[in-house]
Amino acid sequence: MEERERIVDYLVASGYVRDEYVIKALKRVPREEFLPEHLRKYAYVDQPLPIGYGQTISAIHMVAIMTEELKPRPGDKVLEIGTGSGYQAAVLAEIVAKTDPSKKGFVYTIERIPELAEFARKNLAKTSYADYVKVIIGDGTLGYPEEAPYDKIIVTAAAPEVPQPLIEQLKNGGRMVIPVGNRFIQRLLILEKQGDKIIKKWSIECMFVPLIGRYGWSSD
Repeated sequence: MEERERIVDYLVASGYVRDEYVIKALKRVPREEFLPEHLRKYAYVDQPLPIGYGQTISAIHMVAIMTEELKPRPGDKVLEIGTGSGYQAAVLAEIVAKTDPSKKGFVYTIERIPELAEFARKNLAKTSYADYVKVIIGDGTLGYPEEAPYDKIIVTAAAPEVPQPLIEQLKNGGRMVIPVGNRFIQRLLILEKQGDKIIKKWSIECMFVPLIGRYGWSSD
């Protein structure tokens, strides 16, 4: 807990995060519970860590930046593409659902690798977030139309362009954060849907694993 407080305080002092909802969520969600056992001791080192199957858990500063750009609020319905170990979903659930349960916020998250989806489910259950997060196995580039539209959509893998189904499933007035670029380097793109218009803002350079799927990269 002390290490967690220290790294979050550092992120605040460094200007990575200012939003009180995000700060509180990062201090409450135990990142070590979303890591393989042998890597738990590195939970509060600010770097990506491997979680198996060629995937990673994002560096803490990147989770902070993306969450801050997304602007989640209590009561939001959020779609996450790329569950991984479930850490980002837990941070989102802490804000949209646990902060004020009466507003009934919820997180839907899609993972294409079944073993990781199961790992995430276990992690979310042991940290008491399972009631606020549904983990779906599937092609994240198709979104999850069953529960659309969404207030917020976050993509934690690199896309060559923004998948059209995700734009369609974003609520009018909604917001999306997605890394867009090639397989090696991307920039964060923040989109706001305003009627027929999509307002775009580019943010920092970043490096994510590729978004695999019909509207993403191929797996070969």
